[in-house]
Order: sequence, then structure tokens, then C-alpha cells
Amino acid sequence: MSETPDVRQRLSTRIDEKQQALRAYLAKERPRRNRLSTISIIGSAVAALLTAGPAAGGSGFSNAVADIFSLGDDSVVWRVLCLLAMIFSVAAALATTFATSRAVADKVSAAETCAVQLAGLSVSLDIGRVDIDDAVKLYQQYTGLVSFVEDTASR
Repeated sequence: MSETPDVRQRLSTRIDEKQQALRAYLAKERPRRNRLSTISIIGSAVAALLTAGPAAGGSGFSNAVADIFSLGDDSVVWRVLCLLAMIFSVAAALATTFATSRAVADKVSAAETCAVQLAGLSVSLDIGRVDIDDAVKLYQQYTGLVSFVEDTASR
């Protein structure tokens, strides 16, 4: 490939466009990853807490809660706690399933890695520390791992 300023500039522009696409992708997917993780952790913890009282306190616990809320039957306490524990447990399971089925965390990590690699390549290209053939190979290598990120120009 010919080493001309035009070719170097076109590659630099392409790198900038890919970095822009990666920033947009990460701005959307990082919060999603964080939300799914938070829902999973909180849902599991709340489900465990809801079952801890009856498990540790037994009928004494359910009678005490029934008395506090003026419930005539302590079975209402058990049913409500079990229902709430089930709801939080299902929410945690769904959040975990959505995160793993779409490989959200893996894709976010790959996009972050690619963004850093492209930033280094851009600097090397700008200061002339890499020839154009090597730069193209590196660009292809880095971006090949994030094929799930659409370029902003192709939208």
C-alpha cells in the first residue's frame, strides 16, 4: 500500500469514526450492564432477606409479625413473604439471564479494550511511529473483535 498523507489521513478518519461508534455503544450498554447487575444482586439479596425471618424464627416469627400488623392468621405472613421472595428471585434470575444471554459484560469489555487500542493506534499513526500497512492490519485486528458495534457512518 502506498504511504501517502491521503491514505494515512483516511485511516485516521476511519479510526476516529470507529472510536465515535464505540463511545456511542458504550454510552448505551454500560448503563444496561450496570442495571442488570444491580437488579440481579439486589433481587437475590432481598429474596434471601425475606426468607431469613421465617427460616430463623419459625412460627414465633410469623406469629409476632401477624400480631404487629393485626393479622388474624399467621399464614398470611408466610404467604406474603414467600410471594415477595419469589418475585425478587425471578427478577434476579431474569436480569442474570438477560445479561448472560446477550453477553453484555463481555461485549462492553471488548468495546472498552478496542477503544483503548484504537486510541494508541491513532497516536502512533499521527506521530508516524507505525507504517500504514501495519496500521491497517492492527485496525482490522482490533475492530474485528467488535463487529457487533455499528459504525456511525453506516446508520
